Amino acid sequence: MSDVYRLYGVELSPYSVKVRSHLRYKGVPHLWIVRDAETTAEYQAKAKLPIIPLLVTPEGEAWQDSTPIMEAIEARFASPSIDPDDPVAAFVSILLEEFGDEWGNKWMFHLRWARDEDALSAGGRIAATMAKPGDEGARIAIREKVVERMRGRVWFVGSSAETAARIERSFRDAIGLLDRHLATRPYVFGGRPSWGDFGLWGQVYNAWTDPTGSAWIESSGRHVLDWIHRMLWPRAEGGFESWSTLAATLEPFLASQVGALFCPWTLANAVAIESGSETFTVDLAGEPFSQKPQKYHAKSLRALQTRYAALSAGDRKAVDPVLERTGCLEAMRGGGGA
Repeated sequence: MSDVYRLYGVELSPYSVKVRSHLRYKGVPHLWIVRDAETTAEYQAKAKLPIIPLLVTPEGEAWQDSTPIMEAIEARFASPSIDPDDPVAAFVSILLEEFGDEWGNKWMFHLRWARDEDALSAGGRIAATMAKPGDEGARIAIREKVVERMRGRVWFVGSSAETAARIERSFRDAIGLLDRHLATRPYVFGGRPSWGDFGLWGQVYNAWTDPTGSAWIESSGRHVLDWIHRMLWPRAEGGFESWSTLAATLEPFLASQVGALFCPWTLANAVAIESGSETFTVDLAGEPFSQKPQKYHAKSLRALQTRYAALSAGDRKAVDPVLERTGCLEAMRGGGGA
């Protein structure tokens, strides 16, 4: 039996490239298979849900959803670990992975479809994977349909005329804070990549492939740009740092992005799901933010809260002060009705 995994995805999927980067770092033998017109049939034969990435194991099992895929790979390939040794850093790492997957996706999705230049760029690249090679007429027609369809779905991540400024300011602020943090280390938690790196990177890398995201990152995030390139083929360049050496530049990111924006949003989303609301509005740093609830995110929040609840008493004693200082503790304890 071959020991090669088969990863189906596309470059424009932040979750596909997140898993690909993880497999590359772990040294897992795999084939990167672009899901396009020629591979759709074999993808559909294995996929249980119409989403990517899809990872097919050497035994023929089909795995979907980026975080469970990575957890399964970590269970099979223990080394090199992506869990920092320090208990605070380890928990913050998985918190940042969740933040990247859920709030970071707002950055990427909004920037990709809000402006004509970005929408046409992304739509054209998506169309190229769907049209038969050489059929320019079909590619253009598909691009128009893709742009129309995706612009009609931006509500899913809460992108609207009312929330655009909040999302874009969050992205630009995050890039600035992350750039200062990465000025003295190759990865977010030190000399090697972590859960947090993979979750953040998938979204930031995809934003960088679009004109607006690229311009903003390259004008104010030189170290972030280096990290983007580094994470395409990540490797261990040293050990993980302790929280004491990370805190000075990482806590500001946690406080302003995770604690002030993501945590109140995720709790409000959970309450809306529980109450069956069609929409919800939450105050984020003094500004109203409205959107339709996201069912999947309520599930992933519960998984994160379960991870927090499983911390040992000693680890929680170290983790809680950091979460409290940065405004993240209530969300991890399940406050707000989550």
